[in-house]
Amino acid sequence: MKTCAVCERTLLMGEHTSRFSPEGRDYIDVCALCQEQAVDHGWTREGLPLHGGFELAGRRRRQRPLWQALLGGARDESPEPVIAEPALRRLSDADLQLVEAADLFNQSQFRRTILSVSRSLGPPRVSIVPLSGISGETILTFVWEITWYQYRVSPDSSQPVRSAERGSDPSEIEESFTRWNATLNDDDGRVVPDAALLPGVRAPAGEGPTYNR
Repeated sequence: MKTCAVCERTLLMGEHTSRFSPEGRDYIDVCALCQEQAVDHGWTREGLPLHGGFELAGRRRRQRPLWQALLGGARDESPEPVIAEPALRRLSDADLQLVEAADLFNQSQFRRTILSVSRSLGPPRVSIVPLSGISGETILTFVWEITWYQYRVSPDSSQPVRSAERGSDPSEIEESFTRWNATLNDDDGRVVPDAALLPGVRAPAGEGPTYNR
């Protein structure tokens, strides 16, 4: 049976779908409700010229969340992006997803929450992990010795950042969410993925506090 490549829902017999190519090669089925998301992902609809690869502009259009636009928030009131636009073109698709997740989190109300905890407990370990599938969702995890917070980032949602889990024992965290591939800026609480750091500035592997699991 066919499934939608975006929402992974099983398609009904006779249900209208469109076909898109995510990487300029094979085509996959997308249901009518998810076609706009497929376009935002930079996928090419069947029948149009294939451009191949990841369309950067499509993802960066979402840098200003819908909730911010509806509330009338000005763009210059948000924290600076973690990496300048020209440098984005040197990143892989996987690294771009991490950078986008960090930018969305940095524009959310939760940035101040994490900054406040950091000023009390010191710098946390930070992990950004994409979820399986092609929804573009990621999990951000912040861990200290005595507490941890986890957030779910959904770029295409009207509320792109949501609180997911929190606890007091770092050993409670699933191992798959402990990649420690980002840092927290002490000054403003911005999350900065390692992928956004220039060569020679990247934090050495294993740097930072160690927690027992």
